[in-house]
Amino acid sequence: MKKVRLPPLGSLRAFDVVAQQNSFKRAAEEIGVTATAISHQIRVLEEALGTAVFERSAREVRLTAAGEILRQATRQAFAGLQAAVEDIHHAARPAALTLTTTSNFLTHWLVPRLADLKSAAPDMDLRLHTGIELVDLSRNTVDVAIRYSESADETLNSTLLYQDTFVLVASPSLRLTTAEDLADATLFHVENRHIPQPSPDWENWRQHFGPATLKIDSGLRFTDETHAIQAAIAGQGVAIVSSLLAHDFIEKGILSTPFLHHLPGANYYLVTTKEKAERADIVILRRWLLDKMSTIPRM
Repeated sequence: MKKVRLPPLGSLRAFDVVAQQNSFKRAAEEIGVTATAISHQIRVLEEALGTAVFERSAREVRLTAAGEILRQATRQAFAGLQAAVEDIHHAARPAALTLTTTSNFLTHWLVPRLADLKSAAPDMDLRLHTGIELVDLSRNTVDVAIRYSESADETLNSTLLYQDTFVLVASPSLRLTTAEDLADATLFHVENRHIPQPSPDWENWRQHFGPATLKIDSGLRFTDETHAIQAAIAGQGVAIVSSLLAHDFIEKGILSTPFLHHLPGANYYLVTTKEKAERADIVILRRWLLDKMSTIPRM
């Protein structure tokens, strides 16, 4: 038996949309052509089939018996084509890049620069995750991490981004000029710091820079460095914080560093598995981070 040739695909598409909309005019609007073009395609289809697929009246368009049969087939066919195209489109998109870091780093450094990163890498599908626990990168739930540590993890691909220090910050409104002025200021303590060691706390500060009479047991205690920074911005006291996290506020004059002293900090590293180190989006992210970090002076 000779195989019957299929009607042109354009005519089948026009038929499917008309059957869905029950209107030549609405079908034309959906496809983006004129109603005359739709009529032409339906005429081509009916000539190819040798039968009418629609009953036309002034008020509506109805399927004929042949049209009903064809409609069942075109609905399935075009739904399958749509699904296939979407699958191909999704597969062609770059994989999502999931980055984990601390909430402090995300809040004070990365978020203010996300627009710049988007401009530099518009196709990057970046997903952000925060937490204090180290994520196992080998499990593939996270691709890269920005970690704060005193040395690189030799089991991972580690890139040194920034060598941190800790500085004393306060609102310019406090007008601190000498170490003795600290006696009249509220000291902010950030608890549960495990890195670096020794801890950049007030005892360490007093030991290195004085004054010897500073009452380091008084003041307010915070479990989060972000809250200490915000309290300092509000002029409520002084804090010893990461120079990187405070950089933007210092640069804008919102916070001041009344003394040139600083305590040693740890390092910010970009880490990923060795298998993913040369993935295109990770390479772009690494270059962008290094470029941005290089413009921040070490204190």
